Amino acid sequence: MVQAILGKYEHYIGDITLIPSKGGVFEVIAGDDLIFSKKEIGRHATIEEVMESLVEIIGPIPDQGD
Repeated sequence: MVQAILGKYEHYIGDITLIPSKGGVFEVIAGDDLIFSKKEIGRHATIEEVMESLVEIIGPIPDQGD
């Protein structure tokens, strides 16, 4: 998932931090916005869900010819 995010947003993201957790917690946070919480929903996010949420927060990325 990190590779997919960086592949699209590498020029727009300052950093990505992976924080190990216990108890099956999986959350995706952009800035101060919680994009996805496995703890709340009970399942892992799909890459598409995370990417759609990033577009809502960051906005559409101009086509880079790929």
